[in-house]
Amino acid sequence: MSLGSTITGIGVHVPEGQLANSELAARLSVSEEWIFGRTGISSRHVVDESESSSSLGVVAARRALDHAGLRPADVDMIIVATISPDMQFPATASLIQHALGAGNAAAFDLGAGCSGFLFALAQAKAIAESGSARRVLVVGADVLSRYVDRTDARSSILFGDGAGAAVVEAIDAPTEIGRFILRNDGANPELLCVPNGRPFIQMNGREVYKAAVTGMTSAVADALDAEGMKPDEGAWLVAHQANARILEAVARRLEWPTDRVIVNINDYGNTSSASIPLALHEAMNDGRLRDGDDVMLTAFGAGFAWGAGLVRWRIPASIGREGTEREVLHV
Repeated sequence: MSLGSTITGIGVHVPEGQLANSELAARLSVSEEWIFGRTGISSRHVVDESESSSSLGVVAARRALDHAGLRPADVDMIIVATISPDMQFPATASLIQHALGAGNAAAFDLGAGCSGFLFALAQAKAIAESGSARRVLVVGADVLSRYVDRTDARSSILFGDGAGAAVVEAIDAPTEIGRFILRNDGANPELLCVPNGRPFIQMNGREVYKAAVTGMTSAVADALDAEGMKPDEGAWLVAHQANARILEAVARRLEWPTDRVIVNINDYGNTSSASIPLALHEAMNDGRLRDGDDVMLTAFGAGFAWGAGLVRWRIPASIGREGTEREVLHV
């Protein structure tokens, strides 16, 4: 039998520091209602000077391994999705590997903008199912609050910081991680980028909105076709938490039942590569996401890079690898 793959553990971490709309409104001379109306965000977590993508990622990774009932030494490979690395090189994955004590596990970074976690999950699936690695740790970690112009009302209201991690394991059974539809269009990188020699995110919000809605809608439709499914068949939709208006538009175009769309952008903002695992973790812990549920993941980010893929959820929040009860992990 050919190998399949499944997610066996998930963990998240966000910094303690928070930035509420009230503080931003005073700084930017706008109202709190103006910020919420354009983003769906009330507050976001932000790092202090001592924190980084790797420090957030290490905590999330440890929690994911604990959730899977594994030790760092059990990991064969670490893939870190980030566009805010600690250093230009070496890879942030190398720093996380060392901090975890993951032996000589292979470790590398992947850059796909806010789609990073989705792209890294697709890579982990392929690597596990090829037999090259039995257990792959996927980490999405970003600290984009450091890359926003604090005087720019268009971008500084959007981004928060955080990390999420998932353990992908090979299984001698049909895969629980479905086919991924991954796309890219590099024709207009200036629409969403951090240009060379400049410290801040540059974004054309109107064009990014249109491209994100079109891209994620198309990718999910293609992924549904590949799985022989329809939006009303009970699957959850977990999209990159970029902006509440984008999430609403994607769900509306797909005619996805609103009670099966997971949204948590209100408390976190756009956390880039961390947003999908943060949403999955929250839905698992509050009881919405249960063992055996189908989850359609989709994301859109700089590049432009976007995609979608189906995951069958197999990890109850409070049940361990051997069926033993244990403490539910919270942020």
